[in-house]
Amino acid sequence: MTKILIVEARFYDNIADHLLKGAKARLDEADVAYDVVTVPGALEIPAVIKFAKDKYDGFVALGCVIRGETYHFEVVSNESARGLVDLSITYDLAIGNGILTVENEEQAMIRAKKWDKGGFAANACLELLAVKEGLATRYPVLRSAEDGR
Repeated sequence: MTKILIVEARFYDNIADHLLKGAKARLDEADVAYDVVTVPGALEIPAVIKFAKDKYDGFVALGCVIRGETYHFEVVSNESARGLVDLSITYDLAIGNGILTVENEEQAMIRAKKWDKGGFAANACLELLAVKEGLATRYPVLRSAEDGR
């Protein structure tokens, strides 16, 4: 059975509640097993995914970064996204990115609740897993140019 790890940053609890609710609902709908790990903020999400990369089939990253008065917004937004992309490419991981990067709490609530970005991230993870599985099934033995075949 497919097993997913949801890694959620709870810096903004009210937003995190909606993101997590959406992700769980989508995974329940797909009849997929999952665990949830909570971290303080979005920068910690990639590290936890790396720690767990051999124990789960896919990952859902949930969090929210709201622009403030300092450069910190750019650092957290860019580095958390870069970390997720690096992990997915380096380790062939299926990661649904549900880390919101917004100007204010109102935008975050619209995306978390009305637009169900938690469910969207869970669905992205499931779709990546399907593509990965489809490639493995269609091309069970991938050959490289180095193999000379």
